Amino acid sequence: MQPKNRLNTNEAKVNTNIGRVRARPFRLLDDYVTLQHGSGGKASAALVEQVFFDAYGNEILGQGGDSGLFAAEAVVEAAAASAHGGARLAMSTDSYVVNPIEFPGGDIGDLAVNGTINDLAVAGARPLALTASFILEEGLEIATLRRIVASMRVAADAAGVSIVAGDTKVVPKGAGDQVYITTAGMGVVRGDYAGAATKGSVYANIEAGDRILVSGPIADHGMAVMLARGDLALAAPIESDTRAVNGLVEALLEAAPGTRWMRDATRGGLGTVANELARGT
Repeated sequence: MQPKNRLNTNEAKVNTNIGRVRARPFRLLDDYVTLQHGSGGKASAALVEQVFFDAYGNEILGQGGDSGLFAAEAVVEAAAASAHGGARLAMSTDSYVVNPIEFPGGDIGDLAVNGTINDLAVAGARPLALTASFILEEGLEIATLRRIVASMRVAADAAGVSIVAGDTKVVPKGAGDQVYITTAGMGVVRGDYAGAATKGSVYANIEAGDRILVSGPIADHGMAVMLARGDLALAAPIESDTRAVNGLVEALLEAAPGTRWMRDATRGGLGTVANELARGT
C-alpha cells in the first residue's frame, strides 16, 4: 500500500497531464469536410477552432458560449457615436446560396457579410455585430472553406464589425451545394434618419417628385456570377461589386439628412426595387 502523500503526488501528476492534454488545440487533419465535422464532437471542434476561430476569432466569439455576449454600453456608445441620439435597434438576417461559390471580385463569404451589413445600413443603422451560420456539404475542400471565411474576416474588418456567434452543420454529399451561409446582424438606428419607420410602412415618407439616386453600376454582381457559371457564351472583364455600403450611407445622411428611403438592390435588381417602391406608394 502506497503512502498517502505519494498517492497525492501521483494524483497531482495525472491531473496535470490531463490539464495539459485538454489545453492542446484540436488538430484538423482533413482536407475535405466530412460528416464527422457536423457531429458535435472533436472533429467539429477542430473545424471551428482551426478554420472559423483562426479566420475571424475575437474576444466575444472566443467566449465559446451559445450566444455572443457584449456589454450594453456598446449599444449606448454606438448611439452616441452617431451624434444624433436615438437608441432603437435594427436587426436583419439573410441566407446566401450562390453557384459558383467563388467568382470574379468576391465569393459567398464576403457576399454574406456585406449583404447583411447593407440591409442594416439602408435602414439607417450603424452595424454593431454579425452572426454566421454555415451548412457545409460533405466533400467541400477545407482549403476552399478557409478562403471563404478569410474573405468574411476582410469584409467584416472593412465594415468595422465583428462576427460574434455562429453555427456549423454538415449535410451528406449531394444534399447541398458546397456551402450555404446565413448571416444575421444588429445595429443602432440613427435618430435623424427620416426613413426609419417607427410604425406603418417604410415608404410612408416618400413624396411625389422625389429623386431616386443609384449609388453605382447596375448588374455587375449578377453578370460576374453568370459569366463565372458559364451561362453566357461571353468573355468580359466584369467583377462583382460586392461591398459594404455603411460608410457610404453615413456620408449620404451627413450630406443629405432629409433622405427619406434607401434600399439595397440585390437579387431582384433595380427593376424589382422600383416595382416594390411603386406598389408601396
